[in-house]
Amino acid sequence: MTTEQFRRLALSLPEAEEQEHMGHPDFRVRGKIFATVAYPEEGWAMVKLTPEQQQAWVRAEPEIFVPVKGGWGRGGATNIRLRPATRTKIWEALETAWRNAAPKSLIGAEGTPKD
Repeated sequence: MTTEQFRRLALSLPEAEEQEHMGHPDFRVRGKIFATVAYPEEGWAMVKLTPEQQQAWVRAEPEIFVPVKGGWGRGGATNIRLRPATRTKIWEALETAWRNAAPKSLIGAEGTPKD
């Protein structure tokens, strides 16, 4: 997975917009950040999960998912190593983070983005 591929996936979610925060691109839905790329450096990304979601993802794929250091990480912010990650894993993580940030009016009955 490359930075550009991550960007395209993030922006494919409903109402996703790219902005910049603290020197790196971030992705928002109605003003709420759900992901960033090139954080903490190139080759990495971050998704905002719940602490419970983070624990499950890190346990299942420790070579890909790593808690962000400090308080943000304890709150569920999770780094992703892009290179070993598959498109499917990234998509699942992005969609989960998007659902966590999106208003209920954008989320379908099954918990997926409305078309």
